[in-house]
Amino acid sequence: MALGLIAAAAIALTGCTDSDASAPSEQTSGDLRKVRVAALPITETAALWGGIKAGLFAERGLQVEVLPAQGGAQAIPALLNGDIDFAIGQPFGPFRADLSNLGVVIIGNYASSYAEGDDINAVVASAKSGIRRPADLAGKRVSVNSLGAAGDVTIMAAVERDGGDPSKIKFVEVAFPDAPAQLAAGNIDAAWVPEPFVTQLRSRGDTFVVAPYQAVVPGLTTLTTITTADRTEKDAKLVEDFSAAMKRTLEWAGDPANETAVRQAIKDNLQLPPPVADSVRLPAFGWQVDRSSLQRLAELAQKYQVLDRQPDLDRLVRQR
Repeated sequence: MALGLIAAAAIALTGCTDSDASAPSEQTSGDLRKVRVAALPITETAALWGGIKAGLFAERGLQVEVLPAQGGAQAIPALLNGDIDFAIGQPFGPFRADLSNLGVVIIGNYASSYAEGDDINAVVASAKSGIRRPADLAGKRVSVNSLGAAGDVTIMAAVERDGGDPSKIKFVEVAFPDAPAQLAAGNIDAAWVPEPFVTQLRSRGDTFVVAPYQAVVPGLTTLTTITTADRTEKDAKLVEDFSAAMKRTLEWAGDPANETAVRQAIKDNLQLPPPVADSVRLPAFGWQVDRSSLQRLAELAQKYQVLDRQPDLDRLVRQR
């Protein structure tokens, strides 16, 4: 998918203003610098919401506004236009931006899947579909939140490993919050979703099929933190402060002592029933970029012709 087409797509961001990509973020009356960050409205974002509430960004002089986006790729046009300062999303947005030499860089990790045990996302099938295992997904309609990204790539790999034909899967783009209704209506046969939707679907009787990240690349990088190379050069202090605050936030979110606060952030921002917010699986939060995980994901994407070549990780990854 050409990134130019992505740029023309509707972006679910609110409160954005037109500005130059290299322009500094606004100063607020309280001497905190206003920073706009795009992130998906899913449970993983609880670390960011919780870190803001805990004052971890204010400690670095930042006032963060979180803007909802359907995926990292959809946020990139706003990032390049200077409407936002940073974005959190799947690695494929920055992969494609690098292939188009757009100057997008990964400055840190955000979340990863688990190497073992219950994972943070899964393919869940309608109980009426008859789907029981990955190979059964061949020939079926399977939703992902963003076509040509980690969801469909790892699902194809999981299906092939189980003896199915990955080329027969009919992928459909459906935003995560819309997937349960589309599945119930029979418009799709299965949905790839993160928490809280995995718990929601399983609790109503739908069938767990596979956790594709775990089946293909255990511990796979699921969300990265990105900005522009231009911003890292022209506004290095902002990137330094934001990176330090994000690292501290992810350490804070990963501390079992703060789990109650993280789950409260889910309740405050997603309005989930307390039993669901208290039981959903949280990801492995962490700031350190796992280059080997990104490399493996890019190799699978090229194998399944989602990418036509490999991104330059030496240029793309700017870990601070």
